[in-house]
Amino acid sequence: MEIRLWKDRENGLIEPTLFSEKAEELALVMKADNKMKKGKVNKRTQFRKFYDEVLRLNLLAKERPGQWESIKPQVHMLTAKAAYAEGRELISTNFRTFIKDSVAQVETSADLNIFSNFFEAFMGFYRLHGPNN
Repeated sequence: MEIRLWKDRENGLIEPTLFSEKAEELALVMKADNKMKKGKVNKRTQFRKFYDEVLRLNLLAKERPGQWESIKPQVHMLTAKAAYAEGRELISTNFRTFIKDSVAQVETSADLNIFSNFFEAFMGFYRLHGPNN
């Protein structure tokens, strides 16, 4: 499933259904992955680790806007952390792909803020639809 943060980046238009329909669709995909692997992947605790890191980096970017170039590599490190977690069979390939594709769209601190907000919406829907773990 493809997630696009922007409808029109140049004009600052966020994808209109990003925080509603897209976030819920992604939560349902992750729920299906969890069921298919009999509850061994995509536990909320794993997602929370990634979400907390995105929140930390987003806050850092807001507090230190002049240091974006040193924060951006840390954002890209999320893809390596996702690969490691998938290798340990803690997350699904779909979640790793979500992280990788989202991080690829983060060019500015504004992009990171939208990614952070989308991740928050996803977490809410996963709480509703996902497993109770």
